[in-house]
Amino acid sequence: MIYKKLIEKRDLLNKNMDLLSKELLENYSINFDVNFAHDSTAIEGNTLTIMETKLLIEDKVSVGSKSLREIYEVVNHNKAWEFVKKNVEDGNDLNEDIVKEIYRILMDNITEGGIYRNGDVLITGAKHTPPNHFIIRFELNDFYKTLKGNDFNELALAAYTHGEFVKIHPFVDGNGRLSRIMMNYQLLKNGFLPISIKANDKNNYYDILEEYSVNNNLNPFIELIYKLEEEQLDFYLKQIKSKIK
Repeated sequence: MIYKKLIEKRDLLNKNMDLLSKELLENYSINFDVNFAHDSTAIEGNTLTIMETKLLIEDKVSVGSKSLREIYEVVNHNKAWEFVKKNVEDGNDLNEDIVKEIYRILMDNITEGGIYRNGDVLITGAKHTPPNHFIIRFELNDFYKTLKGNDFNELALAAYTHGEFVKIHPFVDGNGRLSRIMMNYQLLKNGFLPISIKANDKNNYYDILEEYSVNNNLNPFIELIYKLEEEQLDFYLKQIKSKIK
């Protein structure tokens, strides 16, 4: 069973992580941060290249010919991700206050953050219609209760967190970016590596989200997370094996 295999790989990695130098781990972490910010914002239409994203996040250098909104989307994404890592390090479980603060950081200088929509929305090209704004609070109450008590394994919980939040679509903008960060919050909290859904795979990714939103079938999303998580684990374990040799 792939879940059991991933647990074994996770535990093996965490047991031997100290074999990798601090400098190497920092390099891998920054590389992920850049790719995650690029992929997650590009899925939503941001046009910054991976190199421009690197300049903003790693080198702290501004880029020209891009709108302020696109620049803020990338910079804010990285700030929100740093906030998440700090909360996980402090042992905090994902809750509504943390979600609202992540959203506020994501929307800084773009729109007012932390305010649930007061109108109905349509998702272009999607079969699923998010719930009426009058029942968002009830949907979210059920969502946060499920986060506290459920029968999901750690990876399935990450899939549910993302899929259900996007299904509710509680904010006017930024739900996708927020839910991908929330997904990784759950992975980190359970000792797994964060994953990045590639922008060039967004059609398949949207189909998977639609399958959950319309048919309540979470399995394709769980399988995607299994696949991406194993790729991340295998990359790190390969580096550890090279150190042992």
